[in-house]
Amino acid sequence: MFYAAIVFLPLVGAIAAGLFGRLLGVRASQLVTCLALTLSGVLATWGLYETAVIGPDKQQIVLFTWIVSGDFDVSWTLRIDTLTAVMLFTVSVISSIIHWYSIGYMAHDPHIPRFFAYLSLFTFAMLVLVTADNFLQLYFGWEGVGLCSYFLIGFWYDRPSANAAAIKAFVVNRVGDFGFALGIMAMFFTFNSVNFDTVFAGAPAVAGKTFEFLGAEYDILTVTTLLLFIGAMGKSAQVPLHTWLPDAMEGPTPVSALIHAATMVTAGVFLVARCSPLFEYAPTTLAIVTVIGAFTAFFAATVGLVQNDIKRVIAYSTCSQLGYMFFACGVGAYAVAIFHLFTHAFFKALLFLGSGSVIHGFSDEQDMRRMGGVWRKMPVTYAVMWVGSLALAGIPFFAGYYSKDLIIESAFAASTEVGYLAFYLGVGAALLTAFYSWRLLFMTFHGPTRANPEVYEHVHESPKIMTVPLLALAVGALFAGVAGYDAFVGDGRAAFWREAIFLLPGHDVIEAAHHVPLWVKLLPIAIASAGIALAWQFYIRRTELPGALAKTHADLYQFLLNKWYFDELYDAIFVRPAKFLGRALWHGGDGRIIDGFGPNGIAQVVIQLARRASLLQTGYLYHYAFAMLIGVAALVTWLFTRTGGGAP
Repeated sequence: MFYAAIVFLPLVGAIAAGLFGRLLGVRASQLVTCLALTLSGVLATWGLYETAVIGPDKQQIVLFTWIVSGDFDVSWTLRIDTLTAVMLFTVSVISSIIHWYSIGYMAHDPHIPRFFAYLSLFTFAMLVLVTADNFLQLYFGWEGVGLCSYFLIGFWYDRPSANAAAIKAFVVNRVGDFGFALGIMAMFFTFNSVNFDTVFAGAPAVAGKTFEFLGAEYDILTVTTLLLFIGAMGKSAQVPLHTWLPDAMEGPTPVSALIHAATMVTAGVFLVARCSPLFEYAPTTLAIVTVIGAFTAFFAATVGLVQNDIKRVIAYSTCSQLGYMFFACGVGAYAVAIFHLFTHAFFKALLFLGSGSVIHGFSDEQDMRRMGGVWRKMPVTYAVMWVGSLALAGIPFFAGYYSKDLIIESAFAASTEVGYLAFYLGVGAALLTAFYSWRLLFMTFHGPTRANPEVYEHVHESPKIMTVPLLALAVGALFAGVAGYDAFVGDGRAAFWREAIFLLPGHDVIEAAHHVPLWVKLLPIAIASAGIALAWQFYIRRTELPGALAKTHADLYQFLLNKWYFDELYDAIFVRPAKFLGRALWHGGDGRIIDGFGPNGIAQVVIQLARRASLLQTGYLYHYAFAMLIGVAALVTWLFTRTGGGAP
């Protein structure tokens, strides 16, 4: 029950705050959810130590029988291995810190119990996902985080933009989830099971086998893994299913931190790593994963260059870093991808919550063009934003340096065409990442203030309930990389991962990454340093350069500012035709045909008949007498006809 407590404690908090929030009150609702998450985080910390150091290779804890239908038998089982333990630790610890921070950030919101209930339920769904022992249970958690993200992104439901963003996230994720559902069906059809052990054990026998569809032959595992990856693309915001992620910034900042750092967007990376026994036998899928991940890393970094909303800059940073994780999986460096997921959780949560502190200090202002000149007024926030930015840029010896640079080195070490493509795109994205990170820092904290004088006068440091969680995350952003390096990706990785990650013989790209040429190791550091220097040149030394460059290259600037016009393209290809078809079916099909011949048509006939019948009611006695005579004549005629004309 130890691991069950880690998973279900957040659910207990969510039920308490959600169903009994009015009875408990605001403070009690906050405390019960925060304490439940904190206890879950403490237990998960011990669980990671037990699983990685002193525990067995794998535990399968059956809680109850879930579905029995004929030969189909699925139990709710917790699968505990090092991959699960790492995710339990990351999700519960980061979520607990965000919960405590939210007490200060949401202090003036009128719906605090509901917010904390959603936040805890979101965490519970993610914990269900990462402890799943079969694909059906994983799908339950998968859809749970999608539903909770809808609740949280649209938490401020009185804002039309928040409602639109929540619907957009839900709909775009449905596209990916449809692919994921088809992948689960394909696995059941192929292996007659949805249990991980059965499916993974059967993968070698299915490798290389094909099936026929519409006259063509397709590799079974390639198609299955591609369908799984479509689901991962939706949840983890990979191109082309990335458009929901920036709009998710409409939710409260703690929601953004939780979605981007520890839950939901990391689900896709976890799925690919969990299914490494399948992906290893599908090299075509791995190549596609590499290309899409590398392109996403570069694309999102280019868009982040010109965003002015402080949260959107960090959102595109998340999209870019997820691209790194995916192309690491694509070249076979699953352990490095999970290592970056682990370190990224700390510094990305730190950056989001740091931006929330800035927004709080600037009275809800999010536009960096209306900030500046406040680093002395917000020293703690300023310091932790530096730590987070240094970790994000991969500067030695911060957390991101150990994981992000090794991803780039792994891509080079793969020695494949797609590996080299990922290497160069990853290096380019590293340059852009450093630039937009320090652009954010300089525009937010340095130079003469551009804020409204009244707003600037009241800029202040956040309360301790917000700054203490920031300091805790800063410790992780400083030391998570060096603390986990040996176990995750160093000499201890074989003992650490054991059965959690599968690699075919000769596919250990991490070992090759440790022996790449020196210039490959130094290039990301040099590139990141150049990006920082360039940002200083643009936003501190010669502040007229950004505006001049935007005017000189106006088309490129608009292209990036409008996010490569993906939203406009989707609007033209999908949204407008769907609306046109919907209106046509509504007016033509439903209105004219179904309602026209159905209820509306019958109603109109009855109305017309009633109107004609009402014409008989004239009010003249001789009209009624004439009608009676006609009636008597008709009756007599009928009687004579019935009796054949004889006497009755």
